[in-house]
Amino acid sequence: MNETSTIPVPQGDYRPATRLGTVIYTAGMTPRRDGELIDVGVVGANVDLDRARVAARQAAANAVVAAESCLFTGEAIAQVLRMSVFIASAPTFAEHSLVADAASEILRKRYGERGLGARTAVGVACLPGGAPVEVELTAGVRVADGRLPT
Repeated sequence: MNETSTIPVPQGDYRPATRLGTVIYTAGMTPRRDGELIDVGVVGANVDLDRARVAARQAAANAVVAAESCLFTGEAIAQVLRMSVFIASAPTFAEHSLVADAASEILRKRYGERGLGARTAVGVACLPGGAPVEVELTAGVRVADGRLPT
């Protein structure tokens, strides 16, 4: 995964990810690299589809790193359960799924078919820092002895 390799630094008073039992929840991750947004703007206005897809890949990669930071030695992500993709979009923009597909590419590349869970892609008026995309994940954990949680 070339998009990022460090745990995202929170931009406010929250954790990048939390874990309860064998479920990990990430915060919404914007497309930051080394703490800086790689793009800003509104998709369908001043951000085109290709740029939005690049941003979605980076945001998803950040969410993966955040989720994996909650794993203990010997554990792995068993399944992505849910991904929500928020897109700061112009009222006329209607290709939300194509933006979200770019985030799904990162999950499939990292986890294979286990990376594809339920998904929501929704347009919003604006996102933190002017980001064009924000991604959050919910993932199940395969415990250290290889068992799936019951």
